[in-house]
Amino acid sequence: MSDYINSYYAFNADTDNPYPTLSEDIQADVCIMGGGFTGLSSALHLAKAGYKVVLLEANRIGFGATGRNGGQIVNSYSRDVDTIAKKYGQDMGKAMGAMMFEGGDIIRSLIREHKIDCDHVDGGAFVALNHKQLKGLEEHQKLWQQYGNDSMELLDKSSLSKIVKSDRYTGGLTDGKSGHIQPLKLALGEARAIKALGGELFEQSPITKVEKGERVKVHTATGSVSADFLVVGANAYLSHVLPELMKRSMPCGTQIITTEVLGEDTCRELLPANYCVEDCNYLLDYYRTTADHRLLYGGGVVYSGRDPEDIERLIRPKMEKTFPQLKGVKVDFAWTGNFLLTVSRLPEFGRLGKNIYYMQGYSGHGVTSTHLAGKVVSEAIKGQAERFDVFSKLPHLPMLGGRALQIPFTALGASYYNLRDMLGI
Repeated sequence: MSDYINSYYAFNADTDNPYPTLSEDIQADVCIMGGGFTGLSSALHLAKAGYKVVLLEANRIGFGATGRNGGQIVNSYSRDVDTIAKKYGQDMGKAMGAMMFEGGDIIRSLIREHKIDCDHVDGGAFVALNHKQLKGLEEHQKLWQQYGNDSMELLDKSSLSKIVKSDRYTGGLTDGKSGHIQPLKLALGEARAIKALGGELFEQSPITKVEKGERVKVHTATGSVSADFLVVGANAYLSHVLPELMKRSMPCGTQIITTEVLGEDTCRELLPANYCVEDCNYLLDYYRTTADHRLLYGGGVVYSGRDPEDIERLIRPKMEKTFPQLKGVKVDFAWTGNFLLTVSRLPEFGRLGKNIYYMQGYSGHGVTSTHLAGKVVSEAIKGQAERFDVFSKLPHLPMLGGRALQIPFTALGASYYNLRDMLGI
C-alpha cells in the first residue's frame, strides 16, 4: 500500500481527500478490482445503469499507469486494424475498427457530462523522422479515413512547423480526434462521478483472496465484498490472487520528465497549436505542454517494470535533441510507471467462470482503450456481450519461458527495431 509517487500529476491535482479503507463485510451487484481507468470506466458505466458498485483500490485512485502516463488521447490500439485484419481476419478487423475511436469519444463525453476539470485540449500529431515513416503516416491516414476519421491532415516538413517547431522531422499527421488531458485529474473526477451516482470507493484496500462461486466473495485484510460479478482491471499492478491472469503479460516501465514552468510564450514557440505529439519510432518519444506551461516529455521502455536509477539522464537527451533551445533547463519532476505488455500487443478481455470479467494488457494504448473496456464490460454484464466478445476472441498468447525469458527476448527485439528506426529502414 502506498500514496502517490512524486509526479507532476500528483503535485498538480487535489489528492488530499482520500477514500476510506474497507473495514466491513458488504454486498454489491458488481465489485471492481482496481482504481485505474479500466476500473473507473467500468464502475461509472455500471453505476449509471443502476447497478450497486463497489470499487477496491490497493493504493490510491489512479496510483498506477492511469495517473502516470503521457496524458495523450491516442486512438486505436497498439496494433492497428490493418494488422489485426491480416492476422485474425477481415471480420475481426472491421469489428475492432468500428470501436477504434470510441474510447476518445467516451472520455470527452464524461468530461462534459460530469464537468471534470482535467486540462483537456483537443488535437494531436504523429511526426515522422524520415521519408519511410512519412509514407507510413500517409497510409495511416487512408486507413483511419475508411473507419470514419476525416479530421486528419498530412503535413510536409514546412507545414509541420505550425504544430511543432523542431528540425528533427520530415513531416507529420494531425488528428483532430486526439488530444491531451491531465490523467490523474480525469481519474479523480471519474471517481467523484461514481460516488455521485451511488457507487462506493475504497482506497488502501488490496484484495487478498477471491472466492469464486455463484456469487463472488472478495476479501481484503479488514473486510469483504460479496457480489454477483467481479471486474478485474488491475493490469500491471495485479496481485497474485489471480495468478492465471499473470501468465501472458509483462509489466513494462516508461519514463517521463516535466520541466520547470517555461511560460506560455515559450511553450507556444515549441508547440504553436498546443497539440500533443508522438513520433513514429518503435521506442517512441511523446510530449506536450501542460496547463501551467511546462513541457512534459516521455519516452523509452524498461522491460520488467523495474525503476531506472536516473530517469532524467535517460529522457533529457531526447528532449534536448528535439528542442535544443531547452538545453540545461531545470527539470522539476521525473517519474516512471508500469503498463502491461502482451505478446500480441493487443488487449486481453475474458472471463474466469461466468461472473468474473477481466480486461488487461493495453500495451501502451491504455488511456482510450480502458475507457472503451469499461463500456463494453458494462454491456456484457447487462446481457449484451457481443462487443466484449469481439475482444475476448482474440488469441491470448502465452509468454514462452515465462516472464524471465520474455524480458531479454523482448528487449532484444526492441533493440532490433530501434536500430531500424535509427537507420531509416
